[in-house]
Amino acid sequence: MSLDRSNEFGVGFIGAGDISLYHAAGIKKAGGRLVGLYDISLERAEGRSAEFECSQYNSPEQLVSDPNIEAVYVLTPLESHFSNVKLALEANKHVLVEKPVGINIAEIEEMKSLSEERGLICMPGHNYIYDPRMVEIKRSIDEGDFGKLSSVYILYNIHHPEEVAKKYPGVIRQVMTHHAYTLLYLAGEPQEIQVLKQNQHYQEFQEEDMAMANLRMKNGALAHLEVSFATDDHSSDPWSFYIKVLGSKGSARYSYNDVIINSPGIVHSHTYSAYHRTIENEVAHFFECVRGNNEPLSSLDDAIKSQRIIEGIEQSIAKGRTVTI
Repeated sequence: MSLDRSNEFGVGFIGAGDISLYHAAGIKKAGGRLVGLYDISLERAEGRSAEFECSQYNSPEQLVSDPNIEAVYVLTPLESHFSNVKLALEANKHVLVEKPVGINIAEIEEMKSLSEERGLICMPGHNYIYDPRMVEIKRSIDEGDFGKLSSVYILYNIHHPEEVAKKYPGVIRQVMTHHAYTLLYLAGEPQEIQVLKQNQHYQEFQEEDMAMANLRMKNGALAHLEVSFATDDHSSDPWSFYIKVLGSKGSARYSYNDVIINSPGIVHSHTYSAYHRTIENEVAHFFECVRGNNEPLSSLDDAIKSQRIIEGIEQSIAKGRTVTI
């Protein structure tokens, strides 16, 4: 006897790349149902739809017209985020859109305006902050447990092969966006940025595989953001993904290496379980937002501020100096 799943929260994917694996697992754990998906690659769409046991659509338009789909996850490359988010919102679907949310601030502002006009949830995929440990660090900061904040370090050192990196627009847009919204969540907005970038080991891919940014925050603290696809860190206290917050009365540490699964991930040498757990938590939180029981931990307003940081980083590199944002 088959189960009646008609009352479960229905989701559709536009895009079925590697990140869809984590979102599909999160939907299942949160009690939702992946109704179907669309991907520009017919071969990938067929494979994923069979793997997820869901329908396959011939176009994004066909997907958003399905009345069984209440929310759409936009999991495509950055360049098509805006058009797909707009399509879903105009079809009166709630949206979760992967980061980076848009190419520029104007795109994100239009997403925000349209979602508010339609009374729909449009939540950025800012998954890093949906770890309970991160929420606890923020609470300690907000409640003054650490005193006056002096410095924040957000470090990422996970090797990516060149053939994988070619899928992305460089580490600044692809990974440092995570750093930007995480910094906003923990410490607020910056006012000055100074940045360097480097292509250290890719032969054909011309974008940066390393970048480092120093920021002066509006609250007086200093922050250092670093991201690298160039190397892994397998030292005794690895900075694979590592956050350190220092204040006048206390400090906190967060690391992906606190929980490791000894099996290869899709790209990495082993699995950092904290990453896919954050996506599962994000999916569950998104469901609660749609039901009216919660608010996003990071909103489209935060996505706009994050984009402003990324554009400030790119401006600092172009001008070779510190810039004010």
